[in-house]
Amino acid sequence: MAALTVPYTKHMSLPVGSFLKIKGTPTMSFSKNPQLQVDFHTEHKDDSDIAFHFRVYFNSCVVMNSRQCGNWKEEVKTSVMPFKDGQPFELGILVLPKEYQIIVNGCQSYTFPHRIDPKFVKMIQVWRDVTLTSVNIA
Repeated sequence: MAALTVPYTKHMSLPVGSFLKIKGTPTMSFSKNPQLQVDFHTEHKDDSDIAFHFRVYFNSCVVMNSRQCGNWKEEVKTSVMPFKDGQPFELGILVLPKEYQIIVNGCQSYTFPHRIDPKFVKMIQVWRDVTLTSVNIA
């Protein structure tokens, strides 16, 4: 299967009950500090509010946040790192009534409470130092 273009941008809605599945591989060794970023935008433009921001610093931590009225809110940071150096990953994001549930390689790894109702999500963007093989919504 051909790799998807990165940054990968898709106009879509993410109602409660939807499941976003992203498959990819970091493009470099964790020692070179690669990153993965997933953003759920509320408009069809890069500078819009972000209902959910998920950023993996593969060598150290994961940061989750939201951007409202152009301002970043309080970030949630964790050193839990289920991603493996040099290995493909499967990242799933389940939209629940009160939070996002983040599943990495089949294991529930993180949660993030809704700060902006997911019904306002209109675009997703997946980017940084990754090769993507698929991005699907169910």
